[in-house]
Amino acid sequence: MVIVAAVDRSDRASAVLGEAATIAEAFGEAVDVVHVLSREEFVSLERTNVSETGEAVPIEGVVETAENIANEAIDEAAVDGNPIGLVGNPADEIVEYAHDQGARYIVVAGRKRSPVGKALFGSVVQSVLLSAECPVVSLRTEGD
Repeated sequence: MVIVAAVDRSDRASAVLGEAATIAEAFGEAVDVVHVLSREEFVSLERTNVSETGEAVPIEGVVETAENIANEAIDEAAVDGNPIGLVGNPADEIVEYAHDQGARYIVVAGRKRSPVGKALFGSVVQSVLLSAECPVVSLRTEGD
């Protein structure tokens, strides 16, 4: 089993990793730090690369970019973790990865959104909470 820490590029990532490390230590589990590049981020990366090199980005390169973002979060939080890069719908990919790994917990942090914002744009945290088979720890960080 593992503890899945889902991170993005926000300053909430350190709080997620800190909580995941605490839970992992309590249960003697490893922490898998997951960053999912959304379709929009993938398209942006693809456009940039085609503009600069004239070539498409292979999917392995996209996954590596997502993994590098997870690794940056690990370094910044100064915790032990395994960086995992995924591509797709963030909520779906996080839940599927946790299921495939038999995760004990998923740790996420959301941002404060208005009810209209949630209705229009959805919420990764909300989707993970509703879809995950394992317990989900949802953090509210300062400023939320």
